[in-house]
Amino acid sequence: MDTFKLLSASLPSLMQGISVTIKIAAISLIAATFIGLVVGIINIGHNKILKPIAVFYISLIRGTPIIVQAFFLYFGIPSIANIKIQAFTAGIIVMTLNAGAYMAEIFRGGIQAVDKGQMEAARSLGLPYNKAMIKVVLPQAVRKMIPAIINQFIISIKDTSILTVIGIRELTQSGEIIIAATYKAFTIWSVVAVMYFILITILSVISKKVERCLNV
Repeated sequence: MDTFKLLSASLPSLMQGISVTIKIAAISLIAATFIGLVVGIINIGHNKILKPIAVFYISLIRGTPIIVQAFFLYFGIPSIANIKIQAFTAGIIVMTLNAGAYMAEIFRGGIQAVDKGQMEAARSLGLPYNKAMIKVVLPQAVRKMIPAIINQFIISIKDTSILTVIGIRELTQSGEIIIAATYKAFTIWSVVAVMYFILITILSVISKKVERCLNV
């Protein structure tokens, strides 16, 4: 099989794989944004019960490899709970929990980067803490966080390749399946690398444009 025919035959499978990659990354990042917001706010607070839980969650996720987290969720928990978790569902959960810990640190850093006087001024006007955080501090913090959030999306896209270990047919596993059938490892891995590169380059360009818009 010549290279052109190989690429023509492989492209539909690879495109399906990259669509799964984007879907998992997008869903998990949306959920991780909510988790990161909640955990980030808790982490800068003084609640003696919730703050240690938030700190433990962040430390646990950041202190263990994502591949171990995937194995633990997909193989470990079902083995002791006698339940079955679909690979796609497990992949989204793993990516969400993993990205959520990093998003929490992004939110924490973004909120703390806002001048403390903004919160004090809002409180002096009679706004309760929660409203002051939502209406005054967060809008300013989000402007600072958007580039980091997009960067986390890029990282999440690359991290989805690890999910091949639990059988999710994303882009990397699609490439592995084609290679197993054709033995054209160099060609297929080159195409897979180019597809990742193009996708991540597009996101990087978007990130830079958003950053420039926010700095205007």
